[in-house]
Amino acid sequence: MRISLTFIAALAAGVLWGQSALPPVASATSDASANPAVESTEVQPDLSDPGVIRAQLNLDRIRGLVQQGAMPLNNLNKAQDDLQDAKDMSILRFSAYTRDLTVEQADQMVTVAERMLLRRERHVAQANKLVASGVISRDEAQATTADVLSAQLEVDLATERDRLVRDLAQQKERIEVETEAEAHPEWNGQLYTRYDGNGVFTRADFEKISAAYFTAFSRLIPVSADGQTAVHKALGFNHAGRIDIALSPDQTEGAWLIRYLTRNHIPFFAFRAAIAHKATGAHIHLGPGSTKLVASLRP
Repeated sequence: MRISLTFIAALAAGVLWGQSALPPVASATSDASANPAVESTEVQPDLSDPGVIRAQLNLDRIRGLVQQGAMPLNNLNKAQDDLQDAKDMSILRFSAYTRDLTVEQADQMVTVAERMLLRRERHVAQANKLVASGVISRDEAQATTADVLSAQLEVDLATERDRLVRDLAQQKERIEVETEAEAHPEWNGQLYTRYDGNGVFTRADFEKISAAYFTAFSRLIPVSADGQTAVHKALGFNHAGRIDIALSPDQTEGAWLIRYLTRNHIPFFAFRAAIAHKATGAHIHLGPGSTKLVASLRP
């Protein structure tokens, strides 16, 4: 599923940071779980949404008819599911219009879309039983199949949006680690390791690195940021000509990469720890430091 560049830029432009304290390794416990007073960011259904209002009115009408014996109970069950679908769609529309969706909210969108798909798949199974028993025609059952296809599309969109939000959040966290290094060159050897090499990093260097990595591990090297990304631009970093690799220098692949870079005199910054409350700051930055880093990290 393709996401527009405008949507990506809008998400990236909303990214801000404000870390200043010495960064201990991040805890696996979130702020919300550590402090019950922290307000949840979970998106709630929009009860003023026209679709929700229509579904609620229809449910009330059908409930009355069922109570009078004028409609079977199945109609009431379907109306209740339709109301839940409308509420879930109001939640999914929130993610389509907001520019600062959090990782937790993006996860919620996937959950919401998946439960809507499960409901509609259940309707298809029920409709097929009714067709087999001669209660409804096959043409009537086809409408439920179309609903499943629509719900699957929502799952695909939510999944892709979740991936995009996570990628942007991870880029932001890696930049935050580099921001901390800018202010604390004395952390060289602790939070990060700096190697100047010959001071030059080119695209040809990266092609050789990629080929060697593939030979060693039979998979592509995991690039997290290639050159100037929307997130780097939003945070004021010049990352042109630099490449970030989503590897910790302490894992097997990361240690291999550092040995390769050192042996070939290619400059790098290897960040092995995340900022407080961050989980993905570890990475290996190929090339000299970003513009904001250079002045502070020079010996």
